[in-house]
Amino acid sequence: MFQVIAILVTVTALLGYVNHRFIRLHPSIGLMLSALVLSLALMVLRHFDLGVKDAAADFIQHVPFGKALLQWMLGFLLFAGALTVDLNELSENSVITAALSVVSTAASMFIVGALAWVMLRAIRVPLPFPVCLLFGALISPTDPVAVVALMKNIGAPKSIETVISGESLFNDGIGVVLFLTLLAFVQGHGAVTAAGVVRLFVQASLGGCLLGFITGITVYKMLRTVRDFQVEVLLTLALVMATYALAEAVHVSGPIAEVVAGLLIGNHGRTLNMAEDVREDLLHFWELVESIMNAMLFVLIGLQVLVMPYSRVYFAAAALAVPIVLLARWLSVELTVRVLALRGRSAKHMVPILTWGGLRGGLAIAMALSLPPGSQRDLIVAITYGVVAFSIVVQGTTLRRVVMRTQTPSPS
Repeated sequence: MFQVIAILVTVTALLGYVNHRFIRLHPSIGLMLSALVLSLALMVLRHFDLGVKDAAADFIQHVPFGKALLQWMLGFLLFAGALTVDLNELSENSVITAALSVVSTAASMFIVGALAWVMLRAIRVPLPFPVCLLFGALISPTDPVAVVALMKNIGAPKSIETVISGESLFNDGIGVVLFLTLLAFVQGHGAVTAAGVVRLFVQASLGGCLLGFITGITVYKMLRTVRDFQVEVLLTLALVMATYALAEAVHVSGPIAEVVAGLLIGNHGRTLNMAEDVREDLLHFWELVESIMNAMLFVLIGLQVLVMPYSRVYFAAAALAVPIVLLARWLSVELTVRVLALRGRSAKHMVPILTWGGLRGGLAIAMALSLPPGSQRDLIVAITYGVVAFSIVVQGTTLRRVVMRTQTPSPS
């Protein structure tokens, strides 16, 4: 395990250096894009007799994907993203943020699942409908690291930045709850019923909120009594680890608990109790954690793709999944906005930005790689990889244009 971590950290450091010297994108986006390019390069090297595939296979078998991704990494990623969200601004847009996080994510899951089921049957690699719903659950949440980093650098209006950042954090938690609930049923732990899904969803979500509030407030009170950067970092690290461990022990949503704890520390603990230099150091520390773990995820998926069975059908499925996911995102956002408009909360100007800015990243990859090994997993990983690659390379680099066009008044 030490060698695995050493290799991943070394590769991530080299990618960070390349981005800083040559690509010069925002560190979070640059690392993700560099790791994505590396994984594509590894896929190309697979076709040459260089021993790359055998080396990747040997490396991959030492990585416990389920625990490493959904348990060890996810909590850190969500907590780090929540630290930077302003709770006051989020509360002003709480209705649309909550609606997008819950209604839009659930609607997108069903739309993607249904369309993917039809699409896969058409290209003769059918998957059971519950498995297609699993794909819908893992691909519907937007990635907070990519979204928050881009929103801060493209000049989007503050209200839209707050909504899409807040949504990306909470729909991560919602998506994980939906995914794990469906996965339990698919693996034979019970029959898939609407009542069962709703019950587990409510239990996990509300329980996660309560746990995150309790642990967040506890550490917040401890932070009030210290003025030392090292102690504050240690307290926040302990908060992330203990919260996720407790969530698993009491069977509530760890991701949602991390988001709530991160919002509490990021707003109350950070702004009221820390000196400016200590606050900035703490934010930089957690931004570094985000960047490293997201880059590791892309390196891991590149290695995983190397050892997967090669099939042209996988590429076709991935290419067809991109418009399906975009269509589902647009429909789910449009539905949510129309419902809110009936209540006097029209936000039609947000729809293009929310649709095109719904980037996918590390979370989707983590959930796809956590599935049980087999041909179904290989297909879902390949499709997820294609959607995420398009999201970062195409949507991420053109989002600024969408924002500028949306904010430019149309000629009368």
